[in-house]
Amino acid sequence: MKAAVIGAGWAGLAASVALREAGAKVTVFEAGHTPGGRARRVFHDGFESPLDNGQHLLSGAYKHTLALMRRVGRNPDALLMRRSLRLASLDGRFRLSAPRLPAPLHVAVAILGARGLSWTDRFATLRLMRGLRAMSWTPPRDWTVRQLLHYHAQSDTLIRQVWEPLCLAAMNTPVASASAGLFARVLRDTLAGRREDSDLLLPCTDLSALWPDAAARQVTMRYGSTVRQLQPSAEGIDINQERFDAAVLAVPPTFAARLLDAPLRAAGATGLLDALRAFDYLPIATLNLRLAGPWRLPEPMMMLREEPARGHVGQWLFDRAQLAGDALAGELAVVASAATSLAERNRQQAIEALIDQVAEQAAGYPQRLPPMPEVAAAELFIEKRATFAAVPGLTRPLNTTPWPTLALAGDWTDTGYPGVLEGAVRSGLEAARLLNPRAGD
Repeated sequence: MKAAVIGAGWAGLAASVALREAGAKVTVFEAGHTPGGRARRVFHDGFESPLDNGQHLLSGAYKHTLALMRRVGRNPDALLMRRSLRLASLDGRFRLSAPRLPAPLHVAVAILGARGLSWTDRFATLRLMRGLRAMSWTPPRDWTVRQLLHYHAQSDTLIRQVWEPLCLAAMNTPVASASAGLFARVLRDTLAGRREDSDLLLPCTDLSALWPDAAARQVTMRYGSTVRQLQPSAEGIDINQERFDAAVLAVPPTFAARLLDAPLRAAGATGLLDALRAFDYLPIATLNLRLAGPWRLPEPMMMLREEPARGHVGQWLFDRAQLAGDALAGELAVVASAATSLAERNRQQAIEALIDQVAEQAAGYPQRLPPMPEVAAAELFIEKRATFAAVPGLTRPLNTTPWPTLALAGDWTDTGYPGVLEGAVRSGLEAARLLNPRAGD
């Protein structure tokens, strides 16, 4: 089989690996010059090591991603820092740490021992988990996360301190508009399975080096190649006037709609075309900071308290130097999900506000962190269309199309997950299986 993959993001590369393993000759078309899509390495003059276009976090529940890394010769145990579920705020007001006990006991003990929550909120959290289990982790399809939380009597303080940051991290969508069903799915897979599923996996290298580089080396890559013509049929598919037996279209849905507009209309599949056009998007901002000296955080990943009126909109802080194992450097990444307001602000003012947020909250840490060193370099990345808005009732396309020679892939397909890396990988593997059943072996 002569197969094409359009798009070298995590979905497209997952499809390319599976197709190659099934014996296909695979060519990947990628408009950019780096594999990884919206989770890839970037370079900046102020930083010696590569950065990422957005800081990402994996979990122990990402079984398909971890297996894929091993399939391309990458060792997750060496490339990912695995830590038991642990959430701690930089200002010291909140801390939750799961002990190494069997699931789900480890979560219950973590909640009951959480610092910064009243006993009322701790018991409310346990009631929520029991309530989700009682409804088989399937709340009404039209519920938002806020409706789910209010139904289970979660206080405003608990929502603001715990559930809102977790919802933003998992779904890049605020609790007021995020799908309760998708949020419940995330909680189920991370907290209701094996204890290891709740582990946090923090990349110790750039995201392209994690596995996309290795996957790209196994196929024919055409970097800087934009697909402008796509004509599928039952016998094959023409891409930029070149014939292939089959193809995976692994691009954002708006681009897919543009390429498939005429073919879908001709096939009478206007419903799929409408579904591709129905997505809204939300940005994620990542501020990378290089400090003038080393500054080690108590945890490699810490929570930040938001004060939007002051521009303090970061939710998470990563100690990139600690993750890289460099004790002599100071390097941080501040992440702001659903960063619509930040994207609209003056760039320099946004950077200064986030730096102020980190420095101010670090000053409140109980063990008295030393003052944050001077910032030597700062780079703000705003991925304007980072993920689709994971809202209730959104109809997401399947991997299938009217043609047996063409499959769709992307975190936006009907994976059962929000726009996360594991969803992208799963969709790519499923797309490959549809084109060649041997790709599922």
